[in-house]
Amino acid sequence: MSEKSKWIIVVIFAAAMAWVESAVVVYLRTLIDRVEPYQANPLPIFGGLGHIELGREVATLVMLLTVGWLAGKTWRSRIAYAAIAFGVWDISYYIFLVPMSGWPRSIFDWDILFLLPLPWWGPVIAPASIAALMIVGGTLMVWRDARIIAPMPRRLTWGLSCIGTMLALYVFMADTLRASSDGAEAIRNVLPTSFDWGLFALAFALMSAPIVNLGWQLWARRRQSSVFSHQSSD
Repeated sequence: MSEKSKWIIVVIFAAAMAWVESAVVVYLRTLIDRVEPYQANPLPIFGGLGHIELGREVATLVMLLTVGWLAGKTWRSRIAYAAIAFGVWDISYYIFLVPMSGWPRSIFDWDILFLLPLPWWGPVIAPASIAALMIVGGTLMVWRDARIIAPMPRRLTWGLSCIGTMLALYVFMADTLRASSDGAEAIRNVLPTSFDWGLFALAFALMSAPIVNLGWQLWARRRQSSVFSHQSSD
């Protein structure tokens, strides 16, 4: 199977999985009267739902990693396909929630993004932009591995990307981290009122470093090949 065919299949799987995820979230939020997630105590602990929801989040990550593992041939391509699957799943999840629940009404609506190890909060546009970055980066990596037409991004850029990832996680969990010393009840009742866009922009730029580096190398190699072909034809 060609890389293009595998890419399409991974995208279809991730989009279908996002539909199921959106439906489950609508069921759960309707059940606990939390269709609008920007509320204190977003997941009331009753009937074992809290532990079930945590398990669902872990299972979701396992499924996305599994499809990446099955689609790729090398460890790099497996990570790349997993990133593509995650990105498509995340963006599609928000798109499908709109007709299902009427939310989000804006890309700046607050959402509780994840519950492990602490609740993550952020406007919808923040995780969606990272998801788009994962799709672009994963696609470039798959293309690079299939054609071997450019060297791997430098280690420095990967290091910068790791720092950016840690910064982004901090931005998402900053409010719950500050409340963590007051116990679980305080964490559950955190309701952020501001988002550190400056620090997030820095984190996003750092996370983009390997993608920018690889994209530049692919463009330079393609331009060099085009010039060489033009000179040969002359």
